Amino acid sequence: MLVLEQPAQSRALLDGRIKDRVLYVLKLFDKTDPEKLSVNSHFMKDLGLDSLDQVEMTMAMEDEFVFEIPDTDAEKLMCPQEIVDYMAEKKDVYE
Repeated sequence: MLVLEQPAQSRALLDGRIKDRVLYVLKLFDKTDPEKLSVNSHFMKDLGLDSLDQVEMTMAMEDEFVFEIPDTDAEKLMCPQEIVDYMAEKKDVYE
């Protein structure tokens, strides 16, 4: 008998995978301190990143997810959780 996951469970599982990937990329980013990094860390206030760092970080996310993030959207992503939520809304990033 085939048992299908509930949509909410599937979404939570996928969100968890996205979160893991986002945090992995950020930990590898040479300008972030992995010790200070959490899903709620503000890139500028908590991690001390500037606007150029944010552009580089966005490019790293685009490489990881093979997905282009428009500049107008990237400017609004100020913490890892916002990136996770943004990516979760995009259906193509699950592949």
